Amino acid sequence: MTSGQQPPETRPWFRTRSGLVLIAFLVIAGFFLVTEHTAHLLGILPYVLLLACPLLHFFHCGRGGAHGGAHGDDDRPRREGKER
Repeated sequence: MTSGQQPPETRPWFRTRSGLVLIAFLVIAGFFLVTEHTAHLLGILPYVLLLACPLLHFFHCGRGGAHGGAHGDDDRPRREGKER
């Protein structure tokens, strides 16, 4: 290879013609997917929120919080002197 020759320029896949067509198709399909299924998703949203409440409580309580966790007393400084 001589010094005047350069390797052919390679473009990323999304800059090619087929990549742009694929991206346009995915955007259009995503738009129709969201617009057609919005009513279904919004209709189930209250049930998802009701289901999330006990799940969040269950997962949060397992981390020690204010429900008498094992490491609740270890973080408090001990007081010296008389105790009542």
